[in-house]
Amino acid sequence: MLHPARSMAARLLRLLGPGLVTGAADDDPSGVATYAQAGARFGYGLLWAVLLTTPLMLAVQLVSARIGRITGRGVVANIRDHLPKGVAHVLVILLFIANIATIAADLAAVGEALALLIGGAEQRFALVAGALSLVAQVAIPYRRYAGFLRWSTLALLAYVAAAFAASIDWPQALRAAVWPTMDWSRDSLTMLVAVLGTTISPYLFVWQAAQEIEEMRLAGAPPLRDSGDPGGEFIRLRIDTGAGVLLSNLVAFFIMLTTAATLDAHGVTNIETSTQAAEALRPVAGDLAFGLFAVGIIGTGLLAMPVLAGSAAYAASELLGGEFSLEKSFARAPGFYGILIAATLCGAAVDFWRIAAMRLLIWAALLNGLIAPVFLVAMMLVAANPAAMGPHVAQPWLRALGWTATVTMLLAVIMLAISAMG
Repeated sequence: MLHPARSMAARLLRLLGPGLVTGAADDDPSGVATYAQAGARFGYGLLWAVLLTTPLMLAVQLVSARIGRITGRGVVANIRDHLPKGVAHVLVILLFIANIATIAADLAAVGEALALLIGGAEQRFALVAGALSLVAQVAIPYRRYAGFLRWSTLALLAYVAAAFAASIDWPQALRAAVWPTMDWSRDSLTMLVAVLGTTISPYLFVWQAAQEIEEMRLAGAPPLRDSGDPGGEFIRLRIDTGAGVLLSNLVAFFIMLTTAATLDAHGVTNIETSTQAAEALRPVAGDLAFGLFAVGIIGTGLLAMPVLAGSAAYAASELLGGEFSLEKSFARAPGFYGILIAATLCGAAVDFWRIAAMRLLIWAALLNGLIAPVFLVAMMLVAANPAAMGPHVAQPWLRALGWTATVTMLLAVIMLAISAMG
């Protein structure tokens, strides 16, 4: 008989799945680089942005999870059927471009981190990492691969540990977290949009809804719209999504803390490569922080790449109406896996342009920040549409938070555009 505490922990773990993995994948090397650059460039000055995005990200991811679980269809499929023709096509094209850029950035960062730790050619390591990710997704059924993804989220703890290896000015950090001190210059607005973009990214919307559908199919459960009885499903969605969002933003907060307390405090404010970010930590925070930072890049990169490539494949398959599922074999869903492979290969091809990984990572985050408002408008319209959601349209509080996230992203982009023209 299980001890009551262990029994409770086991029940909690069973509730964690798509939401936890999605939240963890948000802290991919692109996210890590963006948060690290924000800490190095602006010190503790952008910590408030992480707290701001936490409830907004929670609402957005919960909306996407509900769309998948209630309708039994993905975000893109619902946008295609319930919004004007062409909207879904534009969104999928934008998503594909953003995902390829992010895959390229993540592969490059993993290659650099491996070369930093064990020596060797960065591009070779990047290609090996991409190949391993592809083989795992194509050869391993979803029911087994999902377990691997859940355990991969532990890699994020490396960044929390790295913070405690540094010397943090906690009073100053906590003040900055609750009281914005931005100068609203073009540089700070660009970084704010990048932080928002890497935290609230379109590929996360698509992935979480698709994984809810995968889990639903494995359990043999009908969509909630058809069953009419949500039971404890909405509670599970909130717990799972909440756990992923809290983990994601907690890690983001600690990355900013670490780089602000080490790099910014010692005048290292311009990070061009992920190698430079890790190396810069060594003399000011020691070998432990350096090693943890590098290991974290590798672990989160291997977690995020299947999410990025998979979300592109889900989105395109939902748009075109083909067979799609990571549980199906290649022979049963060749179009789905073909898109997944193409997205990864395109990302790998971009790496041969020899763009500095950190710069590419920031550009990818900025691109996601520019695309996200358009995606959010479409998704929020679906979430409030009875024709799509039946009796389970998003509650007023969820709609309010979702639209707040949309307006916040849009205002940041507009302010950046005005600053660029000024």
